[in-house]
Amino acid sequence: MHYLLDACALIAICNNEPGVGKVLDLIRQARTGDIQLSMSIVQLLEVYYDRIYVAGENDASLVVKSILAEPITIIESVSLSVMYEAGRFKTFYSMSLADSIAAATARNISATLVTKDGEMREAEEAGEFLALWIKDEE
Repeated sequence: MHYLLDACALIAICNNEPGVGKVLDLIRQARTGDIQLSMSIVQLLEVYYDRIYVAGENDASLVVKSILAEPITIIESVSLSVMYEAGRFKTFYSMSLADSIAAATARNISATLVTKDGEMREAEEAGEFLALWIKDEE
């Protein structure tokens, strides 16, 4: 099984928010090779700037370093196919740009998007991509 982490999934760990147990379980499964985890560089950027805002640059850098030490593949570019899908998602489902990139990337790589961002629910319910709703799991 392949999962794509939305920024809110990792921010949940940093802030001990609802959903943290499910995200930690996915990371444990990735460590044993039972599942594959990926994340777009755009979502990693969201985690980084959230941590700068909450705890400062030193903490933000440590968080990114710890994420990079986990078995999470970082997708470092946005392909043209993701760009087109993200533009469509942003327009028709009123998502933020970052969320539309996460959803389009998940769809593009046939991964389940790990999120708690309600902004994505309409597109997921329309069958645009699969989602694992971490907030619902706690």
